[in-house]
Amino acid sequence: MTDRGTWSNQLLADMLERAGMSNGELARRTTVRSRAYGLRHVNPDRTSVRRWLEGGKPRPPLPKIISDVFSEQLGYRVTTYDLGFGDSPDLDRPLAYSSSFEETVESVTELGRADMDRRKFLAATPFVAAAGVGPSRDWLLNTLDQGPEPGPRVRLEDVTSVRNMFGAFQEIDVMQGGGSGRLVLTEYMNSHVYPLLRRTYSESVRRALCSAAAEQTYLLGWMAFDNGEHGTAQRYLIQALRLAEESQDVPLGAHVLAGMADQATLLGNPKEGRRLAQAGRQGLKEGESSACLADLWALEARALAALGDEQAATRAVIESERAFARVDRDREAEWAKFIDGAYLHGEHANAFRDLGRPDQGAEHARQSIEYARAQNRARRGAMSHAALAVSHLQRSDLEAAHSAGVRTLELARRVKSSRCVEAVRDVQRRMVPFGKHPLVADFNERARQFVTAA
Repeated sequence: MTDRGTWSNQLLADMLERAGMSNGELARRTTVRSRAYGLRHVNPDRTSVRRWLEGGKPRPPLPKIISDVFSEQLGYRVTTYDLGFGDSPDLDRPLAYSSSFEETVESVTELGRADMDRRKFLAATPFVAAAGVGPSRDWLLNTLDQGPEPGPRVRLEDVTSVRNMFGAFQEIDVMQGGGSGRLVLTEYMNSHVYPLLRRTYSESVRRALCSAAAEQTYLLGWMAFDNGEHGTAQRYLIQALRLAEESQDVPLGAHVLAGMADQATLLGNPKEGRRLAQAGRQGLKEGESSACLADLWALEARALAALGDEQAATRAVIESERAFARVDRDREAEWAKFIDGAYLHGEHANAFRDLGRPDQGAEHARQSIEYARAQNRARRGAMSHAALAVSHLQRSDLEAAHSAGVRTLELARRVKSSRCVEAVRDVQRRMVPFGKHPLVADFNERARQFVTAA
């Protein structure tokens, strides 16, 4: 094996140690794999490997061949970037909804690894408004196609272990905000979940594994969404949808589409938000998940309200309430746990807020607040207090709005969520017409301190 000294390409040195290969063994395996590709002229030796460790970069296609050697040895995807040979991961690939299961595994694995270095690569990754069109269509139309690559066999117990972790991570998101546990979940997915996708399994285990991976990949996207990292969130959500298709778990796919719809509307694309919510509803069969259906109707109402269609938005709220009344908690998946009174009334309050109907907005906001208070859910409580504050402003009740706004700030300080920050800023913007009133000045100063700290 290579020694443990410091090399110019420390990534490659560390990978050699992890794989338990010597310089000569890496050279030999690279030569063998090159022959399999029909490359007769490629003959690396120990000296070649030493040059790579010293910072030299092999010519294409050697970097990819070397990454394949390490991937085979370690049992999970190793990219050229992991070896110090690539300039950066391909962040456009996770926007693609590939028909190939293998390509999907590669995309989500590369995204997860880039996410661990997100300050360098993903922080400025843009949200692409049109990227959801193909995935939502293909989710409805595609059939399953390809199988897994060879490797150690995955057992149902392995999948159960992954599923058991989901509830813990979702609880962190709900109670503390998406910015609190995302890096821990990213590391868990990179170390324990995504490597399982590259192994062998029975068909029933494969579907269960894809479902579990889709749940957690969705949660990664949702956490990124809540933390204001929309380009990252979009890429995770698209890959979660593709994994849900592989699992044949239609309600889970519809749930992912709900997240995509929420994001699109929030970012100023309500037409796309409505279309995504409709795609989710169309994929669901009668009785598959009333909670998911209630969520999709609520998000369609949000999109319609943003579009100014009062009649259709009100009808969508009613359909959401009807679907929620049919929810049987014992039959719903773990991921549907958060779709409850606190969440739905909060979303309905936001829809009526955007429609300029303060009485209905305040009614739903208060119900959401009561549910959230009983569950000690600070993030939902903060956002619903913000909706209540706006309802008061729409009725020109500045004193009540100030009180609700202050409570928003108190709750928002307890979580790490960019959505809470944006809710505070929204209340500030809507107070502008009240000029230099002392209550406005007081709230602005409190908000300034909160935003600075956040």
